[in-house]
Amino acid sequence: MGAGHAHPLYLDQASLVHRLAPEVKIVATVLFTVVVVVTPREEFAAFAGYAALVAAVAAVARVRPLWLLKRATIELPFVLLAVVLPFAGHGERVTWLGMSLSVDGLYGAWNIFAKGTLGVLASLLLAASTTTRDLIRGLDRLRCPQVITQIATFMLRYLDVLTAEARRMRIARLSRGHDPRFLWQVKAFAVGVGALFLRAFERGERVYLAMVSRGYTGRLPAPDGSTATAGQWAAGAVVPLLAGAIAMAVVLR
Repeated sequence: MGAGHAHPLYLDQASLVHRLAPEVKIVATVLFTVVVVVTPREEFAAFAGYAALVAAVAAVARVRPLWLLKRATIELPFVLLAVVLPFAGHGERVTWLGMSLSVDGLYGAWNIFAKGTLGVLASLLLAASTTTRDLIRGLDRLRCPQVITQIATFMLRYLDVLTAEARRMRIARLSRGHDPRFLWQVKAFAVGVGALFLRAFERGERVYLAMVSRGYTGRLPAPDGSTATAGQWAAGAVVPLLAGAIAMAVVLR
């Protein structure tokens, strides 16, 4: 775990957001998402305010809008579902461009699109400013169950090893005449998957025994003793507090 283990979504930038402790960013993202989810779908002004907050954080983190938009396409299946709702909904209907649309379905589609998009963008900003290693460390500091953090830690550490092993096995099959284009050769692929599982299991056993012999007690030592400062918690609370203020101002107006 000595390396940064940066995932494809991570952007190495020198910004205030990147310098915040990972647990601060995780809590801020969760609280912001909760505020967005509980906001009534009819409050369009509130969602505009949330979008402005996301844009401000992206600017501070030096994340380009085009980068966010490209990766936000992961929500397209949900957007396609939302498009169907105005046509399949019941109740009061309106006519637009010759099409009969359900008012409740339109609100439902907007609800899915607005809240889903804001949640995806907030998650992307978290991923863009935090390495996978720091995310796991932040979860550990937030007292996430050790079983989850330990599994994630080992998965992160050995994912590259297993990927390289699978690549070598594939090359070995190809050098012996394996052609994955033919359906009847799927047996070789299945055997390879089974062999990879056995190798991974055996490697895990050896690594675990080596760790126990070196004093492993069920929790990996922290790489450093630093924790989030009061100033970092205050900086991380800005966005959730502003989002809460927007929600309260719009709902209570």
